[in-house]
Amino acid sequence: MKFMKIGTKPDTFYTEEATRTVISDIPSDLTIRIDNVCFLLHKIPLVPKCGLLQRLCSDADDSDIVTIDLHDVPGGEDAFELCAKFCYGITINLGAHNFVPAFCAAKFLRMTESIEKGNFVLKLEAFFNSCILEGWKDSIVALQTTIKLPEWSENLGIIRRCIDSIVEKILTPTSKVSWSYTYTRPGYIKKQHQSVPKDWWTEDVSDLDIDLFRCIITAVRSTYIPPPQLIGEALHVYACRWLPDTTKSRPLHSSGSQTEESREKSRRILEAIVSMIPSDRGSVSIGFLLKLLSIANYLGASPVTKTELIRKAGLQFEEATLNDMLFPSQLPTDQHFYDIDLVAAVLESYLVLWRRQSPLPTENSHMVRSIRKIGKFIDSYLQVVARDVNMPISKLVSLAEALPDVAREDHDGLYKAINIYLKEHPDVSKADKKRMCRMLDCQKLSPEVRAHAVKNERLPLRTVVQVLFFDQESGSRSTTHKPESITRARQAPIEAEAKEECDKKVQHEGTKSSSRVTETSEREIQKRMEAKMVRGDSEKGKERKGETNSTAKMMEPKQVFQRRSSR
Repeated sequence: MKFMKIGTKPDTFYTEEATRTVISDIPSDLTIRIDNVCFLLHKIPLVPKCGLLQRLCSDADDSDIVTIDLHDVPGGEDAFELCAKFCYGITINLGAHNFVPAFCAAKFLRMTESIEKGNFVLKLEAFFNSCILEGWKDSIVALQTTIKLPEWSENLGIIRRCIDSIVEKILTPTSKVSWSYTYTRPGYIKKQHQSVPKDWWTEDVSDLDIDLFRCIITAVRSTYIPPPQLIGEALHVYACRWLPDTTKSRPLHSSGSQTEESREKSRRILEAIVSMIPSDRGSVSIGFLLKLLSIANYLGASPVTKTELIRKAGLQFEEATLNDMLFPSQLPTDQHFYDIDLVAAVLESYLVLWRRQSPLPTENSHMVRSIRKIGKFIDSYLQVVARDVNMPISKLVSLAEALPDVAREDHDGLYKAINIYLKEHPDVSKADKKRMCRMLDCQKLSPEVRAHAVKNERLPLRTVVQVLFFDQESGSRSTTHKPESITRARQAPIEAEAKEECDKKVQHEGTKSSSRVTETSEREIQKRMEAKMVRGDSEKGKERKGETNSTAKMMEPKQVFQRRSSR
């Protein structure tokens, strides 16, 4: 940062309450009132250097005490004080932080060369051109101060010239970047031999107001075609700088006026960032898009903004990781912790695109791999949110059922999510248990998972029976080379008998305890059914000879069992 010192006299200004004056033996003959502050000064030396004061004092005699109201001076009393000290020859220090108000006030007071040679405006312009515009951080600081005087800064060309200077430096080849910049990425250590990163400028420009930041990004993109990822990184840095973090915990919702004002500012920043995201896929990461969507839910952003974020996230959903999706719910009415609705919305957007691209996914191996990757990812997500003690079963089931059948090559991950949910929610009703387990396809369970399921006391008995049936069927298929229809036909009578006994037991227990089967009774039925399965295996050698000739007849019991199972 560069500074300019003007003047040689010591500072003799002092303030008493709302009055500022100069220590002098000569009585004050010029009173300047700015807002609530009163300056007691002297016509000499102010009037000779200020064209405005010359015009306002033209009708007054030299001996008269003149009072002037300058409430509209740009920069207020502080900027005027700098101009007054310059007139008195008092030492003042100018830098990028106070150049803009001083320059605007000097222009307002007409402290130009036409009034007096070597006047304040000339010195300020020289400092602006030779120091501020030549410096990287000086240009950014000066540009940021223009937000307090936007009209004056625009009319005097300060904003345009600062932006041009900043953009010129951003477009400088990294090998020629010699000025100081801020770069605090994790793991990055500045060394002399280390090359300048391509995004070296992103942190410094993130200090700007969102409208000025947008001007910089627009100017960079209009001057040349930068890599979309570079613009995306600048947006990411700016968002981290100004937007609330919703990834750790649920933010507190407050109705205070200050909080609402802050939320409105954040909404404006969020919507501006979303509008600047390049259309190129991969310009920003899926994690960043999902983070913006979570923030949009918290801030109550417009539906247009949310829809655009969901659409962009759906395009890159395949690139997501589990940690990218673990956001707390932002709705104060939600009792559950995780924002499962966010995941469901992005998944729906992805599926719309997936179905449009691949109406027959089984014929497109790439699309099958894509949807199956999403399937594993969703099942892993379900396993995490299933531990939420307040997670409604309806939301879990809805997300699980949103995937098409082809998305799951096996149901091991889904089974694990169901088991975790039943373990964390021991009071779930039997109807809800059945509702969850209906999603399982027992034929898509691995032998290890089936072995766990038949011993799982949390599962409904009907599910255990189905697992045992398919486990028995799979074992028979592995020890013989019979057609699948014969194997199923042989198992059907055994299963039907076990199911019939189960139904009778349910009816018998229902008369005693309002149609509820006790856990002990269910285990007994399961043991009996297993014994029948074992006896069926011991008899398969006797049946093997006649099975080939009676295949057609034995298909009928299988169909009967299937109809019972469906009931």
